[in-house]
Amino acid sequence: MQSPDPIPPDLALAWLALQAEWGAVDGLADAPQDHTQPPPRAEPTRPIPLRPTTQSPPRPAAAATTAAPPAAISLAGLRAALEAFDDCALKRTATQLVFADGSETARIMLIGEAPGGEEDRAGRPFVGPAGQLLDRMLASIGLDRTQVRIVNVVPWRPPGNRNPSEAEIAQCLPFLHQHIALIRPQRLLLLGAVAVRALIGGKEGISRVRGSWKSVTIPGLDQPVRALPTYHPAFLLRQPSAKRLAWSDLLTLRQDCVEDSVLLNAAPQKPQSITES
Repeated sequence: MQSPDPIPPDLALAWLALQAEWGAVDGLADAPQDHTQPPPRAEPTRPIPLRPTTQSPPRPAAAATTAAPPAAISLAGLRAALEAFDDCALKRTATQLVFADGSETARIMLIGEAPGGEEDRAGRPFVGPAGQLLDRMLASIGLDRTQVRIVNVVPWRPPGNRNPSEAEIAQCLPFLHQHIALIRPQRLLLLGAVAVRALIGGKEGISRVRGSWKSVTIPGLDQPVRALPTYHPAFLLRQPSAKRLAWSDLLTLRQDCVEDSVLLNAAPQKPQSITES
């Protein structure tokens, strides 16, 4: 018997396509199937009840990092509280705490920004070139650092001498407030934009607010403290042309303190300009 001629490939493909179009997906079934009728409707599925899940109570926001520390009753207690404070990451990268310098009974308090490399190694604020300029600034109005209190907003050096972040400032601000409350100064000299933002707030640059008196409310003090913003000594080293403006601010500070009998211990000498320093 002679075998049938093979089906050409293009015809076979066309035939298979037609079979698929008609619904002939099986070569042979056990019973005849009418593919022209719609398939039987499936029963609706019933939702499976979910087991109740217990949700963990929401974790409190990171308030512990900005919460006020326990009130310190002395400067030694405040220093110990800072030494034990581990929520600020700057502490882990700094060499040591840079607490303060100067008199513990000062009537004028200078607020800087953050320690630099030399301050980090020495453990005292303003000991580098900016500190040497600060000494000359104080001497120009008849003062030295033994007659004032010098602190920074942040007591640990930020890596690379960068400015402290808003979060880092918020973490350290309660300690600064306590420091001011313990010293009880009559005047604050705010050195730079970081000190201004921390204690006064606002987004204005230091050039806009310098030289004008502000009132700063400090927790623990009954009355606001008068504060005078001016340029940071490190900025004056980079921009010597701004020394004349800083000199004007120092004269404003001195005149106000003399009129209000704040500078009782200041040397009675004529102020010397810092513009040629």
